[in-house]
Amino acid sequence: MNEISFNQTPKHIHGISCSVVKCAYHDGVHFCTANQITVGPSTAANSTQTVCATFKPRSFG
Repeated sequence: MNEISFNQTPKHIHGISCSVVKCAYHDGVHFCTANQITVGPSTAANSTQTVCATFKPRSFG
């Protein structure tokens, strides 16, 4: 996964928006900065049954 440091500008995944501000890969606006994302589970039948498995809690502190 893409670790973000204060010295580099995070690059977002074009076409993927994200509103999960508590995720380490959230860019502070509305984009995901992970190198790739994983969405599941494979048994999902609609969007409410899906989750972003790439989520990583942001450390505030």
